[in-house]
Amino acid sequence: MTAPRPGATPGPAPRTAAPETTTVPRTTPAAPALRFGYGTNGLTDLRLEDALVLLADLGYDGVGLTLDHMHLDPLAPDLAARTSRVARRLGDLGLGVTVETGARYVLDPRRKHGPSLLDPDPDGRAARTRLLRRAVQVAADLGAHAVHCFSGTTPHDTPPTDTTTAWKRLGESLAPVLDNAAAAGVPLAVEPEPGHLLATLADFHHLRRHLGDPGPDLLGLTLDIGHCQCLEPAAPADCVRDAAPWLRHVQIEDMRRGIHEHLPFGDGEIDFPPVLEALAATGYQGLTVVELPRHSHAGPELARASIDFLRHPAGPKGATAP
Repeated sequence: MTAPRPGATPGPAPRTAAPETTTVPRTTPAAPALRFGYGTNGLTDLRLEDALVLLADLGYDGVGLTLDHMHLDPLAPDLAARTSRVARRLGDLGLGVTVETGARYVLDPRRKHGPSLLDPDPDGRAARTRLLRRAVQVAADLGAHAVHCFSGTTPHDTPPTDTTTAWKRLGESLAPVLDNAAAAGVPLAVEPEPGHLLATLADFHHLRRHLGDPGPDLLGLTLDIGHCQCLEPAAPADCVRDAAPWLRHVQIEDMRRGIHEHLPFGDGEIDFPPVLEALAATGYQGLTVVELPRHSHAGPELARASIDFLRHPAGPKGATAP
């Protein structure tokens, strides 16, 4: 190689290959996994201990615990001690919990869901309010993420053309419950129930405005997917998206349009994959609880079949569901 002459201008540096660059594709963060539970109102033939162990063994994340005489009696004189034992057992089993208050005859052995928050008798309304306030305390002691409730049917003394009185009673009955919920840090989750005064998502928003919009961390929504199929004008997946800001509890089962009958998955008309996708996309982290209250005779088997279905939902209308 010949050395450059003195004073010569050096030539350009030899070229080197440019380093390879890797483009990292942008990814959308995965939606949080849904957390599934099963309602004890569909396991009434089992002792509560047996029901909790069953659900844990099946891989459920939690339980929708209905306060009733056969499991956790809200009227028991030693309720606090019983609640403490249940809380420890839930912790041992790794189960989350929502407190549900839909027991049929817990207050009156002759009237289903009576007395309600709309009862013509002030003492009746007060009894339901006391039950809900007690449920809030139970929920706080259990570490529950919400307390579920509903309005009740419009009483016969209310003219069908004027529901002002019924809405006034509902607001007044819920006010002290909301006070307790605020103090306990446990949101109330009101469920639109077919046939009740508060039957639809639109009715929930009416109540929310009537109470001055307490906010979803205090007054939230229980969304029942079957009820959406039964009654709402929008598809269930659209109902989930519309309800997302207020979701504090979710119940799930199959159902047919216009027929309020809770059905095992695959026995109704709901296309579940879009519903579950919409629910996951909201970021909802409460429990999604299977509600089959009329199927306790087959509770253990339906609990197994339901979790299998929810983990691997079928195509349209639950074609391969059990």
